[in-house]
Amino acid sequence: MTQIFFHEGDLPASVDLPKIIAVDTETMGLELHRDRLCLLQIGDGRGNCHIVRLKKGEYDAPNLKALLTDASVLKIFQYARFDIAALYLYLGVLCRPVYCTKIASKIARTNAPSHSLKALCQQLLSVELEKEQQCSDWGADQLSQEQLKYAANDVLYLHDLKARLDELLVREDRMAYAQACFDFLPYAGMLDVAGFNCETLFTH
Repeated sequence: MTQIFFHEGDLPASVDLPKIIAVDTETMGLELHRDRLCLLQIGDGRGNCHIVRLKKGEYDAPNLKALLTDASVLKIFQYARFDIAALYLYLGVLCRPVYCTKIASKIARTNAPSHSLKALCQQLLSVELEKEQQCSDWGADQLSQEQLKYAANDVLYLHDLKARLDELLVREDRMAYAQACFDFLPYAGMLDVAGFNCETLFTH
């Protein structure tokens, strides 16, 4: 049974987390410098989700920062590039090591028409995700139960997706390609914050 724990401002030091966690963020939009970071979700792979609300201008979260930069803890994301950039911009930390299920899927599942979280959960785990709250107001003073459930769902399935995608990457002998991409993602996030475009940089 899923348990959601809501925290204000930082993750309590007493929270016991494994060495592989799932991470996601909710922002006011998709423009990094305009749309502030509002929530950070952490899934422990055991059905528990910790949601930390970060209020505007209040990003002094030492426990979160220590966790995100802990080299012994692998952080799984769905779209790591955006989340890493948001965390770098607002919390001032470079999150690593990381794993991105979207990139893993793009490398392992070249036959698939979509690599969204909804598609991955449906095709690999037979789980139907509800996405109605995706564009809701994450900066609101009061978050609804529907919003919290949506935010939790963004991390609750990432451990299982990683396991399935790892099987496919090994089967297709593409794990080295995926790992090279994962290793570069923190730098891609830094480039995004600095105003560069990775796609442009790597074209002729």
